[in-house]
Amino acid sequence: MAGERIKLEVSERTSLGSSESRRLRKQGIVPGILYGRTEPVAIAVGERELRAALTTSAGSHVVLDVAVDSGREHSAILKDYQRDKVRGTITHIDLQEVRLDQPIQTAVVVTLVGEAAGTKEGGVLSQVVNEVNVEALPLEVPQHIEIDVSALQIGDSLRLADIEAPAGVTFLDDPEETVLASVAAPSRVEELEGEEGEEAAAEGEEPTAEGEAAADGGEEAADEAASDEG
Repeated sequence: MAGERIKLEVSERTSLGSSESRRLRKQGIVPGILYGRTEPVAIAVGERELRAALTTSAGSHVVLDVAVDSGREHSAILKDYQRDKVRGTITHIDLQEVRLDQPIQTAVVVTLVGEAAGTKEGGVLSQVVNEVNVEALPLEVPQHIEIDVSALQIGDSLRLADIEAPAGVTFLDDPEETVLASVAAPSRVEELEGEEGEEAAAEGEEPTAEGEAAADGGEEAADEAASDEG
């Protein structure tokens, strides 16, 4: 469902830095940044209020009427966020101020509905992409794109060109190259799984220092992302 608007009260943060952000999180407050049409503003919002705003029927595409310190409201969308790896709670948010009369570009989740005809004959349905890129006015961005796969037989695939975009929405991905779903014969699926298993086994035999370094780098990047820009 598109068109959802929720008011979100936030406060401006005057104290910045990683230690201050950790202190806020312990109090159930999420630090963040509101990127406006002028200068970004460091903000803080209650985790409970934020979760309620992002779990409406519009999901993460809800339009937030952000009031900073109970002042003028800014229409904004969720630009990015970080989650705690263990608890799954949001630890930082980035909001982007938008104009409701100007289109935005964003990614929308693809949801498959129906039972593919080919699966009744032993075929295996695969979802090839999980998201598609779209352009629409902020209040016309759908929560998800539903794709009916009922007519797919073994060997069939469904491309972006085969479906109609919702009213007010423009698909940005290549319509012919973007395969949404396909139904493969059982023998072919087993073949592919066997090839993947062999590749995984080969990679597992020779762990390298390079791989270990990449993992360490990922942890450092995650730590930096969790801290404020300021």
